[in-house]
Amino acid sequence: MSEKAKPSVWVFGDQLNVNIESLRGRSAEDCRVLFVESEHKILSKPWHTQRQHLIISAMSHFAAELVEAGYEVDYRRASSYEEGLRRHCEDFSVGEVVAMAPASWGGRKLLERLGVATVPNNQFLCGEDDFAAWSQTRKNMRMEDFYRWQRKRLDVLMDGTQPEGGRWNFDAENRKPPPKDGRSWPALRRFPLDQTDHAVLQRLPNSWGSEPDGTWPVTRSQALERLEEFVAEGLPEFGAFEDAMLKDEWKLSHSCLSSSMNLGLLHPSEVIAAVENAYRNGTAPINSVEGYIRQVLGWREYVWGLYWMWMPGYLDSNFFEANQPIPPVFLGEAETDMVCVETAVRHLQETGYTHHIERLMVFGNLALTVGIEPQAMMDWMWSSFVDGAEWVMAPNVLGMALYADGGAMSSKPYASGGAYLNRMSDSCRNCAFDPKKRVGDDACPYTTLYWDFLDRHRDALSSNHRLSLQYGNLSRLSDLESIRVRASEVRDRLRKGAL
Repeated sequence: MSEKAKPSVWVFGDQLNVNIESLRGRSAEDCRVLFVESEHKILSKPWHTQRQHLIISAMSHFAAELVEAGYEVDYRRASSYEEGLRRHCEDFSVGEVVAMAPASWGGRKLLERLGVATVPNNQFLCGEDDFAAWSQTRKNMRMEDFYRWQRKRLDVLMDGTQPEGGRWNFDAENRKPPPKDGRSWPALRRFPLDQTDHAVLQRLPNSWGSEPDGTWPVTRSQALERLEEFVAEGLPEFGAFEDAMLKDEWKLSHSCLSSSMNLGLLHPSEVIAAVENAYRNGTAPINSVEGYIRQVLGWREYVWGLYWMWMPGYLDSNFFEANQPIPPVFLGEAETDMVCVETAVRHLQETGYTHHIERLMVFGNLALTVGIEPQAMMDWMWSSFVDGAEWVMAPNVLGMALYADGGAMSSKPYASGGAYLNRMSDSCRNCAFDPKKRVGDDACPYTTLYWDFLDRHRDALSSNHRLSLQYGNLSRLSDLESIRVRASEVRDRLRKGAL
């Protein structure tokens, strides 16, 4: 094969595995590999330092691994993806460029505009077409139904035709509040930063959040170590306390594998297999194993399917016509007396991560009841979390957290008062606000905003059968006018960074 005829495979920063569809079946002799580090992409959002570093470092490490394996690699820093591709094609007289279909709608449209051929994305267990076919057979698209369908067709955690352990769902065992016995939680082993890591940090623009400390895997070998570490140390106690929140413990027994899966360093199939094997070997209980597999095989794949079924119009969803800006406290530009919010923001600043309940019931719950603009909230979370991506954040933020899609994804808004936070965290013990109070200077903002939210959106939500009890309680409140006044004050103080 002549040099000119040699095709180029364009690999993106979330496709970092030799088994991606565009590289599978190719050898170092019959293709060259292109990476483009786009200045425009880097500057497009105020990325958390650890997120920014993670993606660029992982991409740089993967490129180096391909070079070591004998591949011809063009790692190119350019002002934009378009410029990077153009210069690559000019320098190498490229006749054909192929890429695995990107995980984002915009990425696929970019390649279509540039005339780059694509092959299907193989980083998920349920392709877009498979999900669409499944959805067409359903009167509704409940995650639970999808999850069971996935388990059956892929034979995951099954005993013949029945679910392992006799039940599909072990949520009842997996919603315990944080223990009060002072137990320790598995500490993550850090990966030493190497020359590549330091070089990436030096050339990235100033951002926000703590600098990398080796928490997040940047290579496949590190990701495999983290998987092994989780299965041995975190998984056995993962289930019971997966929804719990602690001020001084940022991850409890969560796996911290989402960024590795989202970058392609791990495939969900190997994560699921490792977790299921722990159950088969007797080293992890069924509730933990089922709870974790539910997150990966169920929720993660479900979100991916919904994203592709609803794009691109889904990004404009704003059912409540919410228009408030991101509060300064979320941005680290103000302090707050709300201990749960201070804790979640601190976790995010220090690690670029919070687990799913802090995301949904601290950040999302407050954004929903305050009325933060959905698109602003989605962009903030996308840029702030190490495992952020558009396909992740669009359904999770617009649908699950903010109900901006009007119930297309969830059957009711995930709004709650301070009682939930008091039950599932240790934040309320030393907080200036009382979760039981709706009004007054020391009333918990979540409690006040919850009742105000139901009141403000009575026309839109009161017919929802899952909220009938709440609206019955609302109708019996004698202090509703005082709640409205207090809620207005809370929103104003939050907007000014003075709450």
